[in-house]
Parts: sequence; C-alpha cells; structure tokens
Amino acid sequence: MTAKSLLVELFVEELPPKALKHLGEAFAAALADALKQAGLVPANAAVTAYATPRRLAAHIADVLAVAADRPVVQKLMPVAVGLDAKGQATPALLKKLAALGADAGAVAGLRRESDGKAEILYYDSLAKGATLAEGLQKALEAALAALPIPKVMSYQLADGWSSVHFVRPAHGLVALHGAEVVPVAALGLQAGRCTQGHRFEAAAAPVVIADADTYAATLRDDGAVIASFAERRAETARQLAAAAARAGANLKPIADEDLLDEVTALVERPNVLIGRFEPEFLAVPQECLILTMKANQKYFPLLDADGKLTNQFLIVSNIRPADPGAVVGGNERVVRPRLADAKFFFDQDRKKSLESRVAGLAKVVYHNKLGTQGERMQRVAAIARTIAEALGNGELTQHAEQAAVLAKADLLTDMVGEFPELQGIMGRYYALHDGLDSDVADAIEDHYKPRFAGDALPRSQVGIVVALADKLETLVGLFSIGQTPTGDKDPFALRRHALGVIRMLVERQLDLRLDKLLHLAAMPYPGISNENWAALESFIYDRLAGNLREQGYTAQEVDAVVSQRPQRLGDIPKRLAAVRAFSALPEAAALAAANKRVGNILKKAEGTVEASFDSGLLQEQAEMALHRALVEIAPQADAAFLTGDYSESLLLLAALRVPVDAFFDDVMVNADDPALRANRLGLLARLHAAMNRVADLSRLSA
Repeated sequence: MTAKSLLVELFVEELPPKALKHLGEAFAAALADALKQAGLVPANAAVTAYATPRRLAAHIADVLAVAADRPVVQKLMPVAVGLDAKGQATPALLKKLAALGADAGAVAGLRRESDGKAEILYYDSLAKGATLAEGLQKALEAALAALPIPKVMSYQLADGWSSVHFVRPAHGLVALHGAEVVPVAALGLQAGRCTQGHRFEAAAAPVVIADADTYAATLRDDGAVIASFAERRAETARQLAAAAARAGANLKPIADEDLLDEVTALVERPNVLIGRFEPEFLAVPQECLILTMKANQKYFPLLDADGKLTNQFLIVSNIRPADPGAVVGGNERVVRPRLADAKFFFDQDRKKSLESRVAGLAKVVYHNKLGTQGERMQRVAAIARTIAEALGNGELTQHAEQAAVLAKADLLTDMVGEFPELQGIMGRYYALHDGLDSDVADAIEDHYKPRFAGDALPRSQVGIVVALADKLETLVGLFSIGQTPTGDKDPFALRRHALGVIRMLVERQLDLRLDKLLHLAAMPYPGISNENWAALESFIYDRLAGNLREQGYTAQEVDAVVSQRPQRLGDIPKRLAAVRAFSALPEAAALAAANKRVGNILKKAEGTVEASFDSGLLQEQAEMALHRALVEIAPQADAAFLTGDYSESLLLLAALRVPVDAFFDDVMVNADDPALRANRLGLLARLHAAMNRVADLSRLSA
C-alpha cells in the first residue's frame, strides 16, 4: 500500500508564549510515536513540528492508510493442563481459546514449545492492522493528554453542556492523509481541511489546505503565517540584525535567546521596526532600562560597539502596515512611562544610603526557621571576616566585612522591589553613589556570582570572599534544617550554590580547607545532626565529581581523586593531572590492581589494622624487599606530596611495582601465626597509606 504524508493541525486561541516551542515539539513527537507503535509509520519517518501563537501542527512522512497485519503469539498453558491423556482439549483450554476468539478447531494448530521447565501450548494468530482513522484517533487523544501544559483551563462547547479541559479553547482541527481528510475528532471538533491564517493579513479566510505536503506553503501564501517555529525564529533574527544595521553603524541588538524564543511565539509573521526614546533616560543604569524593555515590552535594546545602551530599540511586530509610523509611535508612547518609572525609582533610591537601609533587614524574613535577612547578614559578615583574615591583610578583611553587611541592603530599594533580577546590580550603583570603595561596590554585585552555569566568578578578592561566605551560609543553614534538594526540585538553588563554592575554590586555587569553611559556617548551628552534616558533605562532593566529568576528566580519574574527599579543592586540578600522568605509566595497571587487592584484604581483616609493623618479624625475602622499598620510596613520595608535587609523588610510587608483585606471589598474608599475620597486615596498611595520598589508585583498576 502506498504511503502518504499526514498533516494534523489543532487551531486554538493564543497559546502561552514561553511554552509554545516545547508544546509544538511535544505534540508532534507524541503523535509520531503513537502512530509508530500502531505500525502506521516507519521508525525512521521524517517528523516536522509546527507551532505558531494559534496552532500546533505536525507533518509526518510515509504514513500508511492501514497497518500491516502482525503476528501475535499467545502463551496458553502447559500441555499437561490443556490436553488430557487422549490428547483432547480440556475445559480449561477451551475456555482460554474462547476468550481469544477461537474455538475447538484451533486445538490441532496449537504449537508446543518447552520453556525449560515444561512443554507449553502457544496459540499463533494474526492481528489485523489498524486503520489510520483508528490509529490517529488514539494517537491524537494520547498526544493531547500528554502535552506538557503549564496550566489547564476549562471551557464549554457550543452545545452549552459539554466541557473541555485544555491549555486554550480550540476552534479547528485539520487531519489530512495526502489530500484526504482523516475522520477523527478531538476537543469537540471534527477534522476537516480548513484553518485560519493571520488575524489581520490573511489573503483568504478560511485557508483551505489541499494536501498535507502543501500545508506550510499554503499558510504562508494564503494565510500570511510562517508555520515553522524554527523558520520564524530565523527570520526574526535576520530582521533584527538588518534593522540594527539600518539604525546605525556598529549597533547590535542585545543577545537574548530566551527573548528571541518568546517573541517568535508571539508573532505569526515578524516585522521588525525601530523605536526611540529620549536620551536623558540613559542617565539611569542601563541594566534597569534593558530589563524593563525586555521583560515588560519584549523589545530588543540596541547596544553600541562597546556594549553601551543607545536610545534606540527594536520592536518585533505581528503586522505589516503600509505606514509603520503608528505602530512605532504607539510603542514609543508605551515604553516612555516604563523608563520614567525606572528613572523615578533610581532617583528616589539614591536619597538614602545603603548603610541606612541595613537596619531594615531585621524586618525582612529570610526563612521562618533561620531568622531574618538581618540575622543572616550578621552570619555572612562573620564568615567573610574569618575567610578574609585567612587569605589576606587588614584591608581585605575590612572591605569584605563592609561588603557583606551591605550586600542585601538593596533588597529594600524601590528599584529592586520592582525588578528583583537587579539585586546586587543596583547595590553596586548605590554603593558607588555613596562614595564607597570600588572593591566593596563590585563585591555587592558579585557576591551572587556565579549565577548560572558558565557565569563569571567575582572580579575581585573581596567579591570572592563575600560570595563564598554567602553561599556557605546558605548551604549549611538550609541543610541544618533538612531543606535538601530532592529529584529535580531545588527551590533554594543549593546545587548552584555548591557549584559556586567549588568553582571559586578550584579556579582561584584558594588555600582554604573545605571542612574548616563548613565548620565556620556551621558555628551558628551547633545542633546540626550528623545525618544532615554527612548529607551536606556528600552533596558538595557529588557536585564536584559531576563538574569535573563535564570538564572532560574520565569517571575513573574523578573517582580516584574525589573518593579521597580532598579538603583543599584548589589542589584538585593538580591531583587529576598527576593521576592522568600516572595512568600512562606501564606500571599503573598492575599497581592499581594490587592496590585494590590490598584494600580488599584490609577490609576483610578483623578489627582496625594500624599502618605499623615490626621489621624484626619479617621472614620472607619478598616482604623484606617490600619493606626496604617502602623505607626508601615512601618518604620521598610523602615529601613530594607535602610540597604539592603530586605528579612526582605518584611517579615515585611506580618503583613499588616489582616488590609488590613479588610480595603477592611469595607471601601468605593470612598466616596461621596471629602475630605474623598482624605484622603482614600492618605492612600492607602502610603500603596502602603510602599509595593513596594523592588519589585512591584502586579506582583506576579496570
């Protein structure tokens, strides 16, 4: 049977823009998957998703009108149960066959096959392939039920009685197999071939789709709609770049992929226009103006070659009037009050210093179990002061403590109250206005960094100290009350905080121990349980391991280093480099295997094995040779370790391969003599300790 393309479109009222792309992809994928399972579509069939503000659609190639019949094997029962001594069907077998739509005539054709325990009767039959109408009806219902709808709404159908639950009211359904309408229904609608185009600019109403393969072209020509989300997005980006070039040399629209997705979901056919506002508004920090234009109006601010905001912006319009002046003028009138509000907030906020706002933090609840922002500020300031004392001089300590005290003060400003995304950013501007040191001002903004994966770290040492203090206080405080992330839920962004701590310690190679930092942050929480403390440590090291694997280190390399729970995270890159160099040595595999064997022996030993032994009890040549090698090599490896030369430390250990191999070949560790056995276990414990200072080499064993 000849396969044809299938087109399914659901025409609805305006869909939520931030969810549109995902909805379109999910609708097409779910339809295709269901039809593939029904045998109506081959596994490699091309699937194209379409999504506009008022439609979800899918084009699927090579769809059959009727699926091929498929063999069905039904396991019945053991032969001993289904047939009597004369080989006749028992009542149990006849009943089972009847349930499958067969009668006694099928008994002779039953297949016998052993399952390893008994001989079983099987009934082989052919299941008739589903028609496209049947398969598509089920697929459509399944796809609609599975859509990741942000919020469902209810509405009544035209009969006044029936109610439908969907993301938005639906007004049309198209289902075409080639040029033929597939008789399916959904959301109270019967499928046809008619849809609607652009609200104002369609050349025809309704738009009639002749066949599945002309859907996108017909919508473009007759409906003035670019059906493909990807094509519409690309066209929007092209027009933004062209409009920026028209606006002035070296101007470019602000880069924001999420905003581009959102405006793509708001228009059916983009038309980019240039708007302007009064230059005096540029006296307001550009972050405020950019945010209000993007968040409230969905405009693309224009930046100059230095990244400075200009007084021009780009409008992505959904209409193409002959004279766009009215559209541009309307948008300019709309944005002006927004910018005036930003200027008013900025002017009002600067009438009070940040320091004068600190006392107000005592009235702002941080967490009902952890107190106010004022109390939290005091905890962060104390942590910052101690970290700064460990890292630097008196000036660093003074600036870090001052920045920590002022870091949250901008939460009480009008600007941050209106735009919470500007917290920290506005604090920096207000600190500079108050005449504070630039390091303090920068730290107020930077203590939130890194805000997301790949974000920059704080620009100064003061910012690093305050950011570390803030994130450590958050982690310890919330873990102390059992507020740990579960699954994909992380309402307090603790994963991001942990990664921030890790990145600052590793990338800035800070000479700080993680355990001491955590205990410092835990001082206000003396009652933290052992369970919560262990969970916090594991949480941080799990994030560390994941971050290192993302950087390209192998799972074995990461496991070897992280399993040792190193406390100075700044040393970890050197440890990993040392492990990688050691792994390339010809002795590495044998030593890793021996290390694993030693570890297993020590685990099975009764009681705790101390890393000490009596050389006078050594009897075998092999154990004496291992002792001599340890006496010679271990101090050198330890000395290299203590100076931070981890590569040299591991390279020195490579010389142990021969005596270690000889030891396991010639020496019985579990000797009958308890003293001899304990002495050999102590020797192995000393070997184990010497080999695993940089990393757990047993983790490198295949």
